[in-house]
Amino acid sequence: MKPVVTRELLTTILREATPVDLRIVGRTLLHAALVGIVAGLMGAAFFAALEIVQRFLLEYLGGYRILRASGETFMRELDAGRPFRWWLLLFLPTAGALASGLISQLAPETRGGGGDAMIDAFHRKGGVIRRRVAGVKLLASLFTLGTGGAGGREGPTMQIGGALGSWVGRVLNVTPSERRILTVAGVAAGIAAVFRTPLGAALLAVEVLYRDDFESDALIPAVLASVTAYSVVISIFGESTLFAHPGRFPFVIKHLWLYGVLAIFVTMLASAFLTSLRTVQRASARLPLPEWCKPALGGAALGGFCVPIILFVGWRLAQPGQGVGLLGGGYGAVQVAITGAPWLPTGWSGAALLLFLCLSKIVASSLTIGTGGSAGDFAPALVIGGLFGGAFGRAAQMLTGDPRVDPGAFALVAMGTFYGGISHTPLSSLVLVCELAGSYDLLVPLMLAEGIAFVALRKKSLYHAQVPTQRESPIHQTPSLDLLRSARVAQVMRPVSVSGVPVVLPEPRVGPEDDLRSATETLLRHKLREIPVVDPTGQIVGLLDEADISRFYLDASTKTPPPVPAS
Repeated sequence: MKPVVTRELLTTILREATPVDLRIVGRTLLHAALVGIVAGLMGAAFFAALEIVQRFLLEYLGGYRILRASGETFMRELDAGRPFRWWLLLFLPTAGALASGLISQLAPETRGGGGDAMIDAFHRKGGVIRRRVAGVKLLASLFTLGTGGAGGREGPTMQIGGALGSWVGRVLNVTPSERRILTVAGVAAGIAAVFRTPLGAALLAVEVLYRDDFESDALIPAVLASVTAYSVVISIFGESTLFAHPGRFPFVIKHLWLYGVLAIFVTMLASAFLTSLRTVQRASARLPLPEWCKPALGGAALGGFCVPIILFVGWRLAQPGQGVGLLGGGYGAVQVAITGAPWLPTGWSGAALLLFLCLSKIVASSLTIGTGGSAGDFAPALVIGGLFGGAFGRAAQMLTGDPRVDPGAFALVAMGTFYGGISHTPLSSLVLVCELAGSYDLLVPLMLAEGIAFVALRKKSLYHAQVPTQRESPIHQTPSLDLLRSARVAQVMRPVSVSGVPVVLPEPRVGPEDDLRSATETLLRHKLREIPVVDPTGQIVGLLDEADISRFYLDASTKTPPPVPAS
């Protein structure tokens, strides 16, 4: 069968299918690099400002010793002899969350983690994120995380980076498709700026948009923006990985079954986390309170839940004020799970403590994020998985009696498996963990565990706004040529009136109820530009021109989502 296209339509399709214009490619990459610079500077400022706020409020005023990962700080440690004011920790999360809720009124989409809002903007708003989102999200997150909110930096930087990419696209007056690509590039740059994983950040930005697909057109711009942002950050703070580890993780094939068992337990833990988070979100939604004060309620619950645990653990370890990863992002707790710490008990006591902190982190993160606190769900997912993996690895080491079982390896694998499973980002999570550890030694165990989690968590997702594939995304739902089959000639023809006796017409002709596909085939077969439309009595009721068909198709295929206010 011949292609069902008219000459004008064929010309349009061929024009879009011609080899890529290198000038467009060069322009897009240049724009992506610009996004990387802007997002890198913003990410560096956010990273530094957050540490300064935490140092002053939690450490200097509260005497709380925050657990930090090896590459998570750029400031000198404060005097460890400051008195621990546990009562202050009861109120700081409430005050910070209240300030965050008030600020978020300027842009309600900044409530919560930020990842869902970014994904929704990409699919349903043409990649347009209001200009004010970047500033509002940064300030709201500083108040939430700086006062101990149990969330991470990466979720907010997804939304901040996406907003910066969208803003750059509007300033440069690019096309809608280029703006969407720059939004994704901004997401990659934002994550790379605070996480220092350039390749993993780029892959995550294009993979997190879908459950079973990725945004291939944005991959190269995302990589360039990510590398640029990473370069900006390390030029300011220096190069380092987030986590330190004592050496290599040798591959032992006999341990693969342990990683398989770990993956099964991690999927169950991930389901429990999602259940806890959704329960708090539903309960918060039912509260007859203004949205801006709900995060403060979560902050109060967080303080009441975490402070007794901190006091108890500090008393058992004879170290009052010892941070255990419940407040803030918690990456320091994962560092302890990987390398251990002088205060961490050995044997079963150490495994039990890590498991207890893991379960407590689920509750703490649910209270912060589920009530609308401006804190990311990315870091808690990694921390919960890492703590569980550390506990599992220590238990496996004691049960098997094999000194080659490295608890740090199980912590890293569980960390990537947990987040990759509930976010449906197995590839990027695998690369992220390898970059965080500064080693690809765990590639095979990660592939096994990620595969199990991907299958087991198919019907669960951390992000509601994800769509299955590009085909289901509103921005990619352009009609195909089969649209012509569902349309009728009567919808497109130009009506005419011919009075008098019926005119006897030779073939070809079409009827008003014929579909446009068969009518177009008739035009092409007879090499005509126009054809009469006749009713069942043989009376001419209209004319169908190939230009009318092309206009109908192009109008339907260029429909765009309604505009979103830029402010």
